[in-house]
Amino acid sequence: MSFRPPSNSEEMIENHEINVTPLVDVMLVLLIIFMVAAPLATVNVPVDLPSSSAQPQPLPEQPFYLTVQKNKVVTLGEDKKVTLENLPQAIQEELPSKEQRIYLRADKQLLYQDLMSVMNILVAAGYTQIALVGQEQQPAPKS
Repeated sequence: MSFRPPSNSEEMIENHEINVTPLVDVMLVLLIIFMVAAPLATVNVPVDLPSSSAQPQPLPEQPFYLTVQKNKVVTLGEDKKVTLENLPQAIQEELPSKEQRIYLRADKQLLYQDLMSVMNILVAAGYTQIALVGQEQQPAPKS
């Protein structure tokens, strides 16, 4: 509410107009935020997940590998083959600590759905420290 003097009197009169400038400012800021965030919410770029150009992280002294081949054969460590049904029991025997990181190696031709089902089995069994292993991407030759 503001007051404005009348043109011919000394008495102040109430002005009941709404100041919309702050409202417009807030709406413009929200519009800009949504315009920037909307394209980031959609993912339509094809990616080749098995290769990575990230810097390799140092491995612990005794890394625990879980390998999934393209025909859905799951191997614990270097040579213990297990089925998806008995994966929770087998991994419990091999890796009693649920805090140790599991390095998940998956074949490039394995379906994404199959990889997610293996990860869901691990999470349901209480193993949440899962790292995906990929091949290092070779840098392009300089000409």
